[in-house]
Amino acid sequence: MKSSAGRRCGEALHLSFRFALTGAVAVCAAACQRQSADAAAEKPRPQQAGQPVNPYATAAHMAGARAALVTGNSQAAQQHVDAMARDFSRSIRLRDASRPINREAARATVRPMPGVRSAIWLDADNLAVMVDGQKYRDMDVIDRICVALEPLGDTLGVVVNLQDAKARNGDEAETLSRNCQLPEGRRALLQAKRQVDVVAPEVREQFKKMQRR
Repeated sequence: MKSSAGRRCGEALHLSFRFALTGAVAVCAAACQRQSADAAAEKPRPQQAGQPVNPYATAAHMAGARAALVTGNSQAAQQHVDAMARDFSRSIRLRDASRPINREAARATVRPMPGVRSAIWLDADNLAVMVDGQKYRDMDVIDRICVALEPLGDTLGVVVNLQDAKARNGDEAETLSRNCQLPEGRRALLQAKRQVDVVAPEVREQFKKMQRR
């Protein structure tokens, strides 16, 4: 009797374990599916500059450089030094002169994108992109353009200027401009802010205030 009861108890435990394991697998699978969906839904963001240097990353590079020098690995030590220099350059918004973006390659990349009618360079830094309506004149489109340009070089030297080819009034005709790696209104170090519109936004805003009086 004890042996039979023991078997029944063991079978019950085994069955409970199987149910628990199946439930755990189902939960993990659901979590993985949610993570995959979230990753797919997340929009790619352009590289960002102008952030303070991470002191922990700097300390790690310094320690790595010292360790490499002690072992005689000068190449690894130089890689750590170069990484610190890149971090510092990005923190002060200094573009990488060794990685300029080819203008024609950039135009060829941007022109086939959805909603883009044309793309021309106004100067070495400013890329003017004509878009097909207000729904394409926003920061998300600038993000997509900047991400598409990243394989071509350092986008910190690029300012994207969106203009609506279907603009019906002055507000819709206003150019939306932003450096690829910086918040709206900021520019890379030594990068001049070009006035693209014939009428400056400040002047237009003052005129609108006068009309409301």
